Amino acid sequence: MAPVSYFGIRHHGPGSAAALVAALDELRPRRVLIEGPSDATAILPLLADPAMKPPVALLAYPAGDPSRTAFWPFAEYSPEYQATCWAVRHGVPVEFIDLPSVAQVESRTPDEPGDAPTPGDEDTPSSTAGDTSSPAVAQRTLRHTDPIGELAAAAGYEDGESWWADLVEQNPEPGPIFVAIARAMGEVRAAEPGDDDPFEDRREAHMRLTIAAGAAATDGPVAVVCGAWHVPALTVPHPKTEDRATVGPLPRQKAQLTWAPWTSPRLSMAVGYGAGVAAPGWCAHLWQTRERPDAPSVWLARIARVLRAKGHLVSTASLIEAQRLAVALAVMRGRPQPGFEELREACIACLFTGETLLWRLIEDGLLLGNDVGEIPADVPLAPLIEDFQAQAKAARLKPEALERELSLDLRSDSGLFRSTLLHRLTILEVPWGRLTDAGRSRGTFREKWILAYDPAYAVDLVTKLVYGPTIEQAAAGVLREQFGAARTLAELATGVRDALTAALPAAVETGLALLQAKAALSSDCEDILATVPPVADVLRYGMARPTDLASLGQLVDHLVVEAGINLVYSARGLDEDGAEKLSNLVSGADAAVRLIKPDADVVDVWNRGLRAVIDDAQATARVAGCVASLLYESGDIEAGEAVDLLSLRLTPGTPVADAAGFLEGFFASTASRLIYDDGLRGAVDRWLTDLDEDDFMAYLPLLRRVLSVLDSHERKRLMDALHGKRRELSGLAPAPDGGEGWRRHFAVLAAILTGGGHD
Repeated sequence: MAPVSYFGIRHHGPGSAAALVAALDELRPRRVLIEGPSDATAILPLLADPAMKPPVALLAYPAGDPSRTAFWPFAEYSPEYQATCWAVRHGVPVEFIDLPSVAQVESRTPDEPGDAPTPGDEDTPSSTAGDTSSPAVAQRTLRHTDPIGELAAAAGYEDGESWWADLVEQNPEPGPIFVAIARAMGEVRAAEPGDDDPFEDRREAHMRLTIAAGAAATDGPVAVVCGAWHVPALTVPHPKTEDRATVGPLPRQKAQLTWAPWTSPRLSMAVGYGAGVAAPGWCAHLWQTRERPDAPSVWLARIARVLRAKGHLVSTASLIEAQRLAVALAVMRGRPQPGFEELREACIACLFTGETLLWRLIEDGLLLGNDVGEIPADVPLAPLIEDFQAQAKAARLKPEALERELSLDLRSDSGLFRSTLLHRLTILEVPWGRLTDAGRSRGTFREKWILAYDPAYAVDLVTKLVYGPTIEQAAAGVLREQFGAARTLAELATGVRDALTAALPAAVETGLALLQAKAALSSDCEDILATVPPVADVLRYGMARPTDLASLGQLVDHLVVEAGINLVYSARGLDEDGAEKLSNLVSGADAAVRLIKPDADVVDVWNRGLRAVIDDAQATARVAGCVASLLYESGDIEAGEAVDLLSLRLTPGTPVADAAGFLEGFFASTASRLIYDDGLRGAVDRWLTDLDEDDFMAYLPLLRRVLSVLDSHERKRLMDALHGKRRELSGLAPAPDGGEGWRRHFAVLAAILTGGGHD
């Protein structure tokens, strides 16, 4: 048997990686064995390919079942990555020794609870397709105690992270750390109360068997790289028969294995990744400056560069003071050199004048980083990425980082294919394309997109493997999940519209069935109003995309009738925010009704519902004004009736707040009518003239807000109309001595001038 050396490391630990490389250089092993899924050994050397740029992740799932995908991420500063590169560089065999990936995926379920992992023992991957946001998925049930925390407490530290960082990751002269770590872990494991994890026992038995086989087949030293917690269990002799019994039968199902790009933020514990580190950006800095004595200064220079790029002034003197303070804090705390806590506190004190807000603006970019990995072109791809590349090639869309505009004609096969792909990617939260002027594009045969590709989209696609192995299947799966979680009719209707525009007929059918069932039971007027526009979009967009929407017309009729009947009750007793929300919903629903032109009886019910709001004394004035404007715009109220209604609502007997609310509601979208409608302009003018001094000044800002929708040309026309016909319209003779008439006249003109935000 060849001699075996064990190196207990922390996964994604830059100090562990640096110490490991030095130890391998000294040992010169003839074989390198690494903790990881043994069935991925065949593709492990690809990790050292010069074209492979970390962060990357080993991706594995049982063949034919991508919903159970797991990932093993690697960064440049991961000891396993550096060990692999060392082995390939020196031409020695390198292997994974842990349980096969399928056995590891099957061992844990997404809803299984997990304790916080400890340094050197956080290696089990996420057990679902990219669900690294859930701690229950990424963390495992290990022990009821925190061994690293116990060692840290014995050394006088408050937490295990700080102790491990000072001992290993940030220690400029760590010494023989692997021997010390092995002894410390041995003591901690010996003191454990015996609540062993059967899964951990099985993993360690498999690793012992694989190590023994590797040592027997090697003529020379063997290096074993594993989580620090496992070292004592791997070095204690166990009978092979006992280990084989512990491992038991392995799954016969084969696994799909490949490499996928990853991102540095996804290496963080903040996303729920159990093996994550607190600050991937800081770890990368430690690795890149491991041989530089001025590493803290480099970090401060990086902070200064970020701040200056954001327009903040950072003097060299302030940086020098921050450097001195960080060193002083490290000395006071007994640390070998400043860590990112000391540097952060020094920056806040010396660069941010004690304010933490500026630090919070930059800390995510600094501590999490924004690196995106790359994989070689000849590496087998994850099925969803492979399908994406095939679809993009078929659509003749080249991934480019720079923005460019793409116009599509949906009447052509190529235009429809491209549009469908971009809509499906949008559903998958991969915004390669951004649809511009989406409201006008729906129901037409043309679309305009702004394209800009980000390499991180490959990572986003990998995480969607749980929904299906192809773009079409995954997009449909996402929508089905959204349908199941939808709480409102509007959410369902929006999902159906998205399914239609993405050409996902099965999802359309599912969403329509749920929408019809929920609509039959709903009496929530606001929800119904919010549902009408997306359903109308579906009917309109059906003209550009072949689909059977016969049943949808009946659903629209039902929704419009229900909304018309219930609207008057929903318009009562609303506060300002509620009135604005309902007005916007009514406006959107009315535009949809006028556009799709349902049955005349349905439109009649809708119009009667609008009129009921106007006639209801309890209706909120803001909503009543909006409804009156809609009826006027559609021609259901004649000009004379509109003037009479406006005059009635703006009479001196009406409370000023109600009059102002009605005015705002009426002119929110029709302010331009004041230019050429003498009757409406006269009614508003008389109301302003009759206001007392305080009310007049209080409601001038409201008038400015109402007129803000006018452009400069329209404002000029309105000024001309008001200035030229002031006397005829109001009957108020301007006083040559600068009296009340002129003062109010020019106050109104000023409101018109500044209505567009110009001083």
